[in-house]
Amino acid sequence: MTTLALQRAEAPASANAGDQPFRTATGGLIDRNRPRDFTFDGRRLTGCHGDTLASALLANGVRLVGRSFKYHRPRGILSAGSEEPNALVELRSGARREPNTRATMAELYEGLEATSQNRWPSLAVDALSVNALLSPVFAAGFYYKTFMWPAGFWEKVYEPMIRRAAGLGRAADAPDPDTYDHAHAHCDVLVIGGGPAGLSAALAAGRSGARVILVDEDFATGGRLLAERREIGGASGVDWAARAVAELESLPEVRILSRTTLFGVYDHGAYGAVERVSDHLAVPAAHTPRQRLWRIVARRAVLAAGAIERPHVFGGNDRPGVMLAGAVRTYLNRYGVMPGRRLAVFTSSDDGWRTAADILATGGGLAAVIDTRTTVPPHLRRMAEAAGARVVAGGYVAGTKGHLGLSAIQVVDGDNSTETIACDGLAMANGWNPVVHLDSHLSRRPVWDAAIHAFVPGTLPSGMQAAGAAAGRFTLAECLETGARAGAEAAADCGFTASAEAAPPTDPESVDHTPLWRVPKPKGKAFVDFQNDVAASDVELAHREGFRAVELLKRYTTLGMATDQGKTSNLAGLSIMAELTGKDIPSVGTTVFRPPFTPVAIGAFAGHHRGKEFRATRHVPSHAWAEENGAVFVETGLWLRPAYFPRAGETDWLDTVVREVETVRARVGICDVTTLGKIDIQGRDALAFIERVCANPFATLPVGKARYAVLLREDGFILDDGTIARMGETHYVMTASTANAARVMQHLEFCRQWLWPELDVQLASVSEQWAQYAVAGPRARDTLRRIVDPGFDLSNEAFPFLACADVTVGGIPARLFRISFSGELAYELAVPAAYGDAAWRAIMQAGLPYGITAYGSEALSVMRIEKGHAAGAEINGQTTARDLGLGGMLAKKKDYIGRLMKERPALVDPDRPILVGFRPVDPSARLRAGAHFLSLDAAPSLEADEGVMTSVAYSPSLKSWIGIGLIRRGPERHGERVRAYDPVRGAEIEVEICSPVFVDPKEEKLRV
Repeated sequence: MTTLALQRAEAPASANAGDQPFRTATGGLIDRNRPRDFTFDGRRLTGCHGDTLASALLANGVRLVGRSFKYHRPRGILSAGSEEPNALVELRSGARREPNTRATMAELYEGLEATSQNRWPSLAVDALSVNALLSPVFAAGFYYKTFMWPAGFWEKVYEPMIRRAAGLGRAADAPDPDTYDHAHAHCDVLVIGGGPAGLSAALAAGRSGARVILVDEDFATGGRLLAERREIGGASGVDWAARAVAELESLPEVRILSRTTLFGVYDHGAYGAVERVSDHLAVPAAHTPRQRLWRIVARRAVLAAGAIERPHVFGGNDRPGVMLAGAVRTYLNRYGVMPGRRLAVFTSSDDGWRTAADILATGGGLAAVIDTRTTVPPHLRRMAEAAGARVVAGGYVAGTKGHLGLSAIQVVDGDNSTETIACDGLAMANGWNPVVHLDSHLSRRPVWDAAIHAFVPGTLPSGMQAAGAAAGRFTLAECLETGARAGAEAAADCGFTASAEAAPPTDPESVDHTPLWRVPKPKGKAFVDFQNDVAASDVELAHREGFRAVELLKRYTTLGMATDQGKTSNLAGLSIMAELTGKDIPSVGTTVFRPPFTPVAIGAFAGHHRGKEFRATRHVPSHAWAEENGAVFVETGLWLRPAYFPRAGETDWLDTVVREVETVRARVGICDVTTLGKIDIQGRDALAFIERVCANPFATLPVGKARYAVLLREDGFILDDGTIARMGETHYVMTASTANAARVMQHLEFCRQWLWPELDVQLASVSEQWAQYAVAGPRARDTLRRIVDPGFDLSNEAFPFLACADVTVGGIPARLFRISFSGELAYELAVPAAYGDAAWRAIMQAGLPYGITAYGSEALSVMRIEKGHAAGAEINGQTTARDLGLGGMLAKKKDYIGRLMKERPALVDPDRPILVGFRPVDPSARLRAGAHFLSLDAAPSLEADEGVMTSVAYSPSLKSWIGIGLIRRGPERHGERVRAYDPVRGAEIEVEICSPVFVDPKEEKLRV
């Protein structure tokens, strides 16, 4: 054990001691000349520039900052970093309110608003603290054993009560006014952590010319060097860190991302990080995001994320005023804050004596040092006792006293005698755990290092190596040495000439420790997991009830779950289970750590993709013309599509739709069908690919012809329908429905890349590259003859139904398909999207002599229902080709996706609902989609339900409402009457079952 200077600092009183009574007279890295006003629970307080919210609260004597999750016990600040389990607060107000923010990570700014959470009516007087008295009821797994009786109480009493009590903070009620950004970066070497190891690694790699990114979660780079009174090369650790940062900033290929937490390690050298760009400001600057999510791809990575100090497990160890010893040094040395008037140190390591030294060096009162080890060097005992401190060797803290904060500790000495020592702060030093979370994200487990009594990284992800405390090397000299070596090796692996320079000398230190996992006889509840209110007794209960496997222990007790991920609690819980099972800790094992390392705002993941930027509105190429002509639009999938084009004198939408349908049926109309998915399929094996994904045959499809296509899922249900046109020997164009375009493309890519990667076929989604217009009606051919360039014969003989060809329009390459969704003579003309608006206007001009009209999706839907065509309401993921009357067109002599599964007994059951048409017995009655079919004399019930009306429309051709739907044994029941029962809208209409094809059943019109 190294000799430490234990002496009281003599310094003049601080100028702002009255405002901040626990601010030290001098010292710290804060700017005392730049005060920062803030509020906590409405109380106005003052801190300094460079403070965190936690340090500012402590400077003002605020120790009670929250209530525990389950028992609502008073909780104070435990740590000084992102591992903080207790000090979770709400920041800001209104639309920017943010719950569950760690006060230890919240950078203080002018006007900061902070509110405690999980309490009512106030933090000091919390009604739900009665839960602490009911702790025997709320033990581990209580939710599996309670709220069972009486059964009727669950919905009326238990569930509402639990929902009101659940959660910690409150999310904002209004939309977040801030923006979030996404960024991508590539580098040779990624350094994770800005402490001494991380800085050394970045310097070694950066000096070689490698592209280096240093990621550090703190707003000041330096790690523990900012919190300790250390020397490097004859200078202070703080000065060394400042020089290192300055040099890194001068290197052209080095980028330092401060205020940035690396939260996840992913495959192929990818890493996720979130940068808190403006969290230290009340309102982000103009055009500046609140946070930025980084996707970093690195060839090599150095993990220098440091270590987390372990607490002791003893009675009342969660009382406000009980802190980690390293955190006490951080508040003393970095923030100039004394966490209490009279502090005690409970240590199982040499590190605790360093805390005692710093307390005295900064002018604090030291009440006692309790060392669980039996031997304390005499010079340390004499020096501590000279400062008025009680020294207890071979003892432990059994319990604590105090109401809303610590007032005394109960100490058991080596002779098992108990004494009470007055103090208002207690520093726990029980050793350190390397941060193994990040290196474990790819399902790798850490390994036990008996020398340091902790888990260390095992098999690291490819391209990653650990350095410094993250690798279990805790001394400052080891951090500098291993960091420099790791940085140089990483750069060398990337092809750069790099060498690790000799580490500068450091002041001597000792890191010896003998951990005490829990005290023998705690007085009161001894907590293992502060965030989830898991006590040592809960681990004992899990053991008694058989939940001894580490993953079961975690889930039964909630130990190490949620945002904490076991940072301060995991090893303590494992050690207790090891003790109870008679095993050593590595035999008990450890749980799997998952990203994110610390919580990440959902807004950061979303970035700009929210509102319209999440689902950006796509305009069809004719949108400008449609707006000019007063179109009413509807969202269809991702598109904003004209629904109908009203004219003066038309009283409602139905008048307009009737006019549009009648015009198409009698003359000619044009509809923008660009929204249909368009997939270009090319390659030597294109036909073989299509034959496998489509249920109907395509081997006989000649060049220059198109065919209706049905795609099945693997379970035999219809995925989508569309058309496939053969443009060349190895070139096909597939269309898909608007709603399913992306899903079909995804399905085809899955088949190409995973099922049949050996096929020579390539796919490209060209939906946005081509503007496509349906020109339909008896005068459609006449209209197009005035558009398509001379030389292309559009006669019925030369270009029959289902023909396709490459054409030109005004010299522009185009494609023409003779296909019809309306049942009329119809074509679809596709032109490059850039010419879409011009082509639309040209077609409208060409059709003027024939009375052309634009028609929208409503008229298109009417005409498809008149023709009995299935669409989204029928192809809903629950229907088969047989259900829709398409069973006869499926191939009999080839294999394809869904072939076997479509023959399952339930899918070929004769009683299965089949698509048919429906017309009301009373022609004036209006049909409603969603109505269920019942026999005329059946009472409404699930058993009597025979099917459902899927689509309805008013038919201008029949002058009445019509519908199509699915009903049991439909094709066999033409002419039969049933009831269309609609309890939601209170309607019941008698309908007659008929053919789903209401207009031109012989298909004479579309073939003229």
